[in-house]
Amino acid sequence: LDDGRNRPTAALTAWMRLHSLIERPRPRRFDSVNILLAYDGSDPAEAALDLAVAQFDPDHLTALYVFDPDGAASDDPEEPARERADEILPAVRERVGDRVEVETVHAVGDPTDEVVAYAETNDIDHVVLGSHGRRGMSRLLVGSVAEAVVRGSPVPVTVVR
Repeated sequence: LDDGRNRPTAALTAWMRLHSLIERPRPRRFDSVNILLAYDGSDPAEAALDLAVAQFDPDHLTALYVFDPDGAASDDPEEPARERADEILPAVRERVGDRVEVETVHAVGDPTDEVVAYAETNDIDHVVLGSHGRRGMSRLLVGSVAEAVVRGSPVPVTVVR
């Protein structure tokens, strides 16, 4: 295993380098975990909420509902956005209980842009969101908010289906 001068051989050195490259990183626990949950009340969003609390054990969870004004009947989308947020966001607090400090916020705009902007401008460690799992033509037509958030987010993102 050595070349006679107490140095590893080239083969052993190569093996050690390869071994160090394929070792799996150890999971780490942040001192304080702040999770941003993109929440719209759908089944995938509920699954994302459950995973966020169970997997990340956050100290603080921000549930963000984004109202997309495209196709809105009103000229002022803030009113329906607030109404829908008031309708669905209390479910997050009810579901989590006192285990986690929960903040609920809503925004009006493109869901991808709003989620990424919130993660950029706030102290967020991780984004968690649900995906409807559309494939094929419907994904091409509707697009994937989850994919766009993954590409644009400044922090790690977990997508739940």
